[in-house]
Amino acid sequence: MTVLRDEGLSLQELAVWRALQRAQVRVTRHLEAELLVAHDLPLASYDVLMQLAEAPERRLRMNDLADRVLLSRSGLTRLIDRLQRDGLVAREACASDARGLFAVLTDEGEVRLAEATPTYLGGVRSQFLDHLDPGDLRQCRAMLAKLGLMAES
Repeated sequence: MTVLRDEGLSLQELAVWRALQRAQVRVTRHLEAELLVAHDLPLASYDVLMQLAEAPERRLRMNDLADRVLLSRSGLTRLIDRLQRDGLVAREACASDARGLFAVLTDEGEVRLAEATPTYLGGVRSQFLDHLDPGDLRQCRAMLAKLGLMAES
C-alpha cells in the first residue's frame, strides 16, 4: 500500500474514507429497497418529490432541482419524464425565460410523497440515527459543517 501513502493518505485516513462510503451506500440501498417494496418509488424519485414539496409553490426550475438532487441534468430529465407519465410531477414553462422549465409537484405527487415519507424516515432512523447518541449527532453535524455540507448550529 505504499502507493496510497505516496499519494498523501495514511491507511487510517483511507479506512475512514472507505467506511464513510460504505455507510452511505448501505443506508441508501436500504432506503431504496424499502421505498420500492412499500411504495414502488425509487429513492431518486422520492428525493425529487421531497425537494419540490419543500420549495415555494411546490415548484423549482429544472436547473435548480438538478443542483439539489444527486443526478446529472440528463438523468433528472429522464426521471422527470417518468414522474410526469405517472402524474406525480408536471412541467410548466417559465414566463420570464422562454427556455426555462419548472418541475411542479402535482396533488397526486404530494399524496404519494406523504404515503412514502414514514417509510423513508423510518429507514433513516433505523439505519442511521438509532446508532448515534446526541453527542455523536453534534459531532457529525460539526464535521459536516466543516465540509460545507450544512450550517453549524
